[in-house]
Amino acid sequence: MGRHLTFRQYRAVDLALFALMLCLSETVIVHAARFWFPDQLYTVSVVGAMTAIVLMRWGGFAAIHALLGGVVFVLVSGGTAAQMMTYCIGNLFALGMLLPLRRLGAERIRNDGFLSVVFGLCTLLLMHAGRALCALVLLSAGGACLGFFTTDALSYLFTGVILWIARRLDGIFEDQKHYLLRIHKAEEGKGGY
Repeated sequence: MGRHLTFRQYRAVDLALFALMLCLSETVIVHAARFWFPDQLYTVSVVGAMTAIVLMRWGGFAAIHALLGGVVFVLVSGGTAAQMMTYCIGNLFALGMLLPLRRLGAERIRNDGFLSVVFGLCTLLLMHAGRALCALVLLSAGGACLGFFTTDALSYLFTGVILWIARRLDGIFEDQKHYLLRIHKAEEGKGGY
């Protein structure tokens, strides 16, 4: 019989794997944008989608991924310290989605395709609003605030598609306590562990 992970170990491994996926994908996307498409006005990011998924899976632990997404984007794109603060603090505004998550319930959001996509889009929208507010305060760049929404417009499409797919995959867009209990009950019903 193999050794089983504790819930805390499972959570740590899961958060680390999502952090690794976020870092790798965001690094590839930013490099591609900088070197292959330097003249394009638009950018694409997976940070909103990944943060929304981790919010659903682990709640407030998604702050790690929101921060990490900002750090990776700014480091890979060669940004300044002020941009680092703008992206990191701004991305944390995504945690505002904890309120609807608790009010509506994770299962209701997960089971409703429309709500799932809206959840991801609102996560990204809060990140953009947070970045714009931080840019206004930290960089005194009122004119640049709109740019956070317009240059990253394609990310809304990517976030919607990623969330639409993720909710169809068993256990991916699901509160992990609920998922583990559901799996455990299913295994007990089969008469084995």
